[in-house]
Amino acid sequence: MCRQPSHVCIGLQGRRAVDEPIIVRARTGKAGGQNRGLQSLDVAQLKAHWRTLYTTEAPARFSRDLLIRAVAYRLQERALGGLKPITRRLFRRIAADAPARRPLEVVSVRKLEPGAVLIREWGGIQHQVMVLENGFRYRGQRYRSLSELARLITGSRWSGPLFFGLKNRTKAEAGDGAH
Repeated sequence: MCRQPSHVCIGLQGRRAVDEPIIVRARTGKAGGQNRGLQSLDVAQLKAHWRTLYTTEAPARFSRDLLIRAVAYRLQERALGGLKPITRRLFRRIAADAPARRPLEVVSVRKLEPGAVLIREWGGIQHQVMVLENGFRYRGQRYRSLSELARLITGSRWSGPLFFGLKNRTKAEAGDGAH
């Protein structure tokens, strides 16, 4: 569901790629004026624009409507910037997995800022870990990884991000928690 009426929400039908919909904010600018003029072009003119923008021939079976959309997208991309690399990687994974017709698991990446404090209760004791520039501080000592800390706290091999709640469990991990 969109948070504001001026936003367009994009979801993936039949797949849940992210917890929240991707929100694309409508922007105005140079591309807006060019896009409106595309409606008046015929297929040959649209294919000429395609060749200029994509440096390749347009697919023969593309409809006029699809050509307008593709050319408009490329004009907008050039004027406002393209997709972020992480979004491109996500779309590549979705496309590669599409023939298998199975659910796609997307793990959200949570970036930890230096100074953040992670709190986890284990064995009736509250454990606090401070995020450093390159590592973590726990009880006055520096550690390289959260997995190293999780092992120290639990006495068994754990995924540190999983132990501290930064990563969701898969069905296989839900059984015992230790790895």
